[in-house]
Amino acid sequence: MDTRVSVIVPIYKVEKYLKRCLDTIVNQSYPYLEIILVDDGSPDNCGSIAEEYVKADNRIIVIHQKNGGLSDARNTGMLHVTGEYILFVDSDDWLENNMIEQMLNTSIKLKADVVQSAFYYAYDDHLLFDQRYFKKGNPPSILNNIELMTELVANERVKNFAWGKLYKTKLIRDIPFKKGVLFEDVFWAHHVMHRVKKYAIINQPLYYYFQRSDSIVSTYTPKNLDIIEGLKERQYFIEKNHKELTFQSYKVLLNTIFIHYNLLLLNRKKDEGGSYRKELQTYVKKNYNNFKKAVESDKPLKKQLFLFSIHPYINIIFLILAKILRRLRIVSKPMGLEKINLSINGRQKHEHTKSGG
Repeated sequence: MDTRVSVIVPIYKVEKYLKRCLDTIVNQSYPYLEIILVDDGSPDNCGSIAEEYVKADNRIIVIHQKNGGLSDARNTGMLHVTGEYILFVDSDDWLENNMIEQMLNTSIKLKADVVQSAFYYAYDDHLLFDQRYFKKGNPPSILNNIELMTELVANERVKNFAWGKLYKTKLIRDIPFKKGVLFEDVFWAHHVMHRVKKYAIINQPLYYYFQRSDSIVSTYTPKNLDIIEGLKERQYFIEKNHKELTFQSYKVLLNTIFIHYNLLLLNRKKDEGGSYRKELQTYVKKNYNNFKKAVESDKPLKKQLFLFSIHPYINIIFLILAKILRRLRIVSKPMGLEKINLSINGRQKHEHTKSGG
């Protein structure tokens, strides 16, 4: 089998992590790769590191361009693809050495348009694996289009992330990423998945999604609100093309609005006069009836919507009290993720942890 897989790696200010990422790509068990490195005007040594890899491996090409953001870098990469399949890899992440081989074999065997692997949330000293939705010993799961779109909207088993999925090139070549936005995958994923007839999920974690230590609270800016604009665009698309998912989509949108309202409140200096918060509050009021229908069967979110409609601060007080009660174990926490500690000798120690609180 000599099917070519094109791997697109956008690169920007990841000097510390780039070699780890690239080593796991060039050492893949599947050799027929086209590795496209897009140096997006990185101000550090990333460009020269990429050039070193080009000299050592004739499967690699590097494109240097002015900084245009992640979307622009991925779009540039897609213009140079010659493979039948595309895999996006973020340059601070890394892969299991048989990831591409497993994904390609699964695609061919199951005739799947897109193959997704489970993944680890990777920290400096431990990994987290979401065992609620993935079972390591299980065979691949297969979704039809309706099931896939349902999972995509829920954003649990099928994430909006572009990475960690093997796409048939013909499926995505004419769907560019939206430039100039954060959370570009949210603007992109539903257009792709809408076309998919068969989607396969490998339950074994083959991708390491690196979690940097920066706190979202400390690095938050109003630009993060792009995710809400992306979900609004998706809401319109869902209502037009997948009406049965309309209220599930509204539910996800509402929950995201609540999260970002609270983050804006924590970063009040970046929202002087509260204009962004007022905009979110106005949107909830304008769409209140749809949101109300969407959360009818979700008691916690239903309560939050009611309290938020009276005043957002009342909802925040409710959330703080709920968190205190969880810490006091008066209210139970939901089951969460499996934690895998990484020791110095590379052995993994497994333990079960809980989310929330």
